[in-house]
Parts: sequence; C-alpha cells; structure tokens
Amino acid sequence: MPRDNNNHKKQAGVLLHISSLPSGDLGQDAYQFVDFLASSGVSVWQTLPINMPHADNSPYQCVSAHAANTAFISLQQLAKEGLIAKSDVQLAHSEALCLAYGNFIKNGLQEAFKDFCHQHQAWLNDFALYSLLRKKFSNAGWNQWDELYKNRDTAALKAFQTEHASAIEQVKFHQYLFFKQWDALKKYANANNVALFGDIPIFVAYDSAEVWAKPSLFKLDENNAMTVVAGVPPDYFSETGQRWGNPHYDWDEMAKDNYAWWVARMHTQSELFDLVRIDHFRGLEAAWEIPSNEETAMNGTWVTAPGDALLAAIYAQCPDIHLVAEDLGIITEEVDALRLKYNMPGMKILQFAFGGDETNPYLPENIEENSVVYTGTHDNDTTLGWYQQAGQETKDHLHHYLQNEQPDMPSALITLAFSTEAKLAIVPMQDILALDSAHRMNTPGTIDNNWAWRFTWEQLTDEHQQQFKQAVKDAGRAVNV
Repeated sequence: MPRDNNNHKKQAGVLLHISSLPSGDLGQDAYQFVDFLASSGVSVWQTLPINMPHADNSPYQCVSAHAANTAFISLQQLAKEGLIAKSDVQLAHSEALCLAYGNFIKNGLQEAFKDFCHQHQAWLNDFALYSLLRKKFSNAGWNQWDELYKNRDTAALKAFQTEHASAIEQVKFHQYLFFKQWDALKKYANANNVALFGDIPIFVAYDSAEVWAKPSLFKLDENNAMTVVAGVPPDYFSETGQRWGNPHYDWDEMAKDNYAWWVARMHTQSELFDLVRIDHFRGLEAAWEIPSNEETAMNGTWVTAPGDALLAAIYAQCPDIHLVAEDLGIITEEVDALRLKYNMPGMKILQFAFGGDETNPYLPENIEENSVVYTGTHDNDTTLGWYQQAGQETKDHLHHYLQNEQPDMPSALITLAFSTEAKLAIVPMQDILALDSAHRMNTPGTIDNNWAWRFTWEQLTDEHQQQFKQAVKDAGRAVNV
C-alpha cells in the first residue's frame, strides 16, 4: 500500500478511469476529482491502464506498453500555457496538438523536452517510428507492412527517420505533453494525500511498438508471426475459454539480460503511479498457451513462467514500487505462494461473495488484511445493476448476511467493503453515484458499448457526497477529514 501520512491502518479508494471524467482528460475535472476524494477522506485514486489504445479504445490492448493515451491531454491546459489559442480548444484534438507543436518549436526546443526524450529514449524512439509507419500503412498492424519496415531493415528505417524527422519529433512532443500534465496532476494528488493507483495488462498487444521493436522477446516464428497466443481455459464463465490473442513472452530470452524489458516497463509505471496492479497476475507463475491456429482457447496448455526471478529483478531495480496482484478466478497454491513471497496484496470482489457457502474467499470474514477489496471492478456490472439482476439464492444470502430484507443498495455493499480487514477498500464511481447497469464500464467478451462511460458533476449530489464521506469516516478509513 502507499505510504499513509496519517498512519491510518486502513484506506479507502475510488476506481475511475481518466476517460470517465466529465471532460475525459487531465484538465480541471481531474483536479476537481482529486478535491472530491480528499474532501471525502479518500487516499487512493485507481485508474485503468493509461496507455494508447487501438481503435476499440480498450485500455487492455494498447499500441505501446509505455506510450500514454494522448487523447487525455487537456487542450484547456495547453491554452492556459499559451501553446494554443483559447479558440483552438474547439478544434479536433489531433489538430490542436499539431498547432501546439508548431507553436512550441517557434522558440526552439526547450531543455525540458530534450531531457524527456533522453530519459525515455529506450522506448520513445521506437514508438515514434512505429506510430509514423503505422500511419503510412493506413493503421495496419506492423505484420502487414512492407517487408523492409516490418523486419526493421536498418537502411530503410534510417531513410524514413530522416525524411520524417519533424513528424517523429512531434509524436515525441505529444508524449512529453501527456507526461508533463500527468506529473502536475500526480503532484497535486500527492499533496492532497491522494495516491495514484495504476494498472497494467500482463501481456502486450501483438500490434504494438514493443513486439515490432523486439520480436526476439516473444514467441514468434521466422516470419515474426505468433506461434502461440494468450488466453484462459474454459471455466464456468465460458465453455470455450477466452482467446485473447496476445503473444506470449519468450522468458528464456528475457532472462538473458535479467528481464530488462519488464524492469523498464515497471520503471515507467513507477514514474506515473504510486502503486500498480498487475492484471492476470497468475500468468507470471504459469500462463495458458493456445496454438495460434486454434479458434478457441480450449486446446491450450499451462506453461510455467519465471515469476519469482522476474519479481526479484523488478523489486531489486525498482525498490520503491508497490505492486498489487489481480488474482481473481481459479488460483493455484503456486500462484498464492508467489504473491505472498513478495507480500503483494491480492484482490477480493464482494459481488462474488454471495450465493455459495462459508468457504467462499470473497465473504467479508474471509478477507485477509493484505488485500484490496472492491464492491465490483470495471469488468463487473455496477453494484446496483448486479443486485437488480441477481438470482434469488444470491439475494437471500446477502439479505441474511446483512440482516436486512430491503438493503439500500449499493451503499450497503460499500459499507460492507469498508468494514472488512482489507488494508484498502475501493469503490467504483458508479457505485458512489448509485447507477444501474446502463453505466457499466465493460462487459467482458463483448466489443460494443465498452469503455465509453462518463459521469457528470450533476450526478454527484450533495447527498451522495455526504453519504460516501460518512461511510469512509465511520469505517476508520478517512485521511485528513
């Protein structure tokens, strides 16, 4: 958990992605949201991955493990700094960013930008090249580019860099703008005793700058095509499992330089966040490998991963990093042992707690201190939606547990999450606003109507604020209130 200045044992957090702010960016609404958290005694703001997504906007399938989503850059902030005119904030986002670059270079390149490029050169150069080449080939995946570019022919890349030097620099500049705005927000949040909690998918997309730049680190064939893809086997959620389609890591190759690729990835995360969740943590112990020619995830195999050696390298070279393990689903003793060896908190979801027996690990009394407890996550329905659609057995169990046949939902589940022994209890913003299924963030296994939800300040009534603030305080989780 992040350092708590007031020495409170337990903390409260809120889950809200940047895209779900009213403006969807790092401008004034982000600062106002920090103010809301601080005034509520909340000390953690959790987001989804902030990397640049593909066209489907999923933050879990990104074009880079390092580069940030430039759609989050606040044009209003750029206007305040004089990089664009006030009237330019009405322009298309990409057009306004182009103007900002044009205005920036009129005065010569500033040292801060040069320093940023130098600090992040290990990934920034490849990402900028990849971005421009992707544009050249009409946003096709790198495996569909002309052979010279696909296979990183040195002469071809050098000629392309020379020809497009200004455009490549502009890509870097947009990353600089994001990191600058993020750093300012992080400083503001931390000054108000709010820690930023990030999230990374364990795997990267095949069509990403990282796989294109370093294909040897992934299980690809001689034509750089995937031999196996990631996913999870069939379970009670899906009869055919989930075929995610990401490439698997070549762990033997990564081990040769003590997992430098992963360490660099975590360095970037630790620059951006105070603590970081590793999605699908169990894949660091063993991952489900599916032959790439299989259409479903049914015919895969579990392949052991070097999680112990990897985490040892990460913690040794990023000593200040705080990691959380997403350990939902069917978890083996080996996965638990790996998490516990590094004292990483696991996750518990209260929406999974009811309808079974007393051995359910998500029941409040079974939640250990070294946990992050949630009413639900971005992959679940809102708590009100979940309750409205729950089966009678689940409702009966919940009602009996609460000793209340007509609980006020979702506040009853929020109070229950806060009452657990978990160090950190996190509530999605939708639950604070008491919103139903129409406002859920993502429905796993579907590709439409996801990742688009935003709240409005009008939805956050004084009653909602006071009720939430009181719940945080009553549970002994409030900071500075």
